[in-house]
Amino acid sequence: MLNTDRQASTPSSEHARELELVSRAASGDGAAFELIMRRYNQKLFRTARSILRNDEEAEDAVQEAYMRAWRALSSFRSDARLSTWLVRIVANEAFGRLRRKSPQIIALDDAMSSPEPDVQASLTDEPARRPEHAAMRAQLRSLLEARIDLLPEAFRAVFMLRAVEEMSVEEVSQTLNIPETTVRTRFFRARNLLRESLASDLDVTLGEVFTFDGARCDRIVAGVLARISAESLDCA
Repeated sequence: MLNTDRQASTPSSEHARELELVSRAASGDGAAFELIMRRYNQKLFRTARSILRNDEEAEDAVQEAYMRAWRALSSFRSDARLSTWLVRIVANEAFGRLRRKSPQIIALDDAMSSPEPDVQASLTDEPARRPEHAAMRAQLRSLLEARIDLLPEAFRAVFMLRAVEEMSVEEVSQTLNIPETTVRTRFFRARNLLRESLASDLDVTLGEVFTFDGARCDRIVAGVLARISAESLDCA
């Protein structure tokens, strides 16, 4: 019995279930696509939020990314991980929005190697008010979110994907189209900047940053399904 339970939770069986969902969704099954969205909403929102630093913009980017994914489901490769594929789509959408607003943002490596002095100071200086130990968790989470927002863009996206979403170096490399050595370097430097101001409390709260509430999840799903329905009617 124990061996059966282990077998049921293996990565290969999980991948098979994902492929079945993708296949159903690609054939027009809205319920299957809703399951996909609810499974990956938090990961995609956190990815977009780490790049755009704005909740509403991130929601819009996630919805647009899902529409792109819906239209391209037939091109999804069976050997790929669905999460990596979706994160790459939303990352591209978020970066595209940044470039449309500020074309100079394309030079990510320049921003990484020459961060603004005020950003460096805000990351390394002691906070003006340190939270009291008894109520530290809630306040520290807000502080950590603010400090992540202050990271240079090139550091911020890598840090969120590696530390918060626990994606592998290879997955982040594929998602952001940067070498694996660059992923390691940016993650190391981002983590050091944050540790200088947050010390050992950093790891305690990583899983709680940019919490994804039920209302936001429902709103994104409803918005995407409404757009899919409207698009289907237009094509009929």
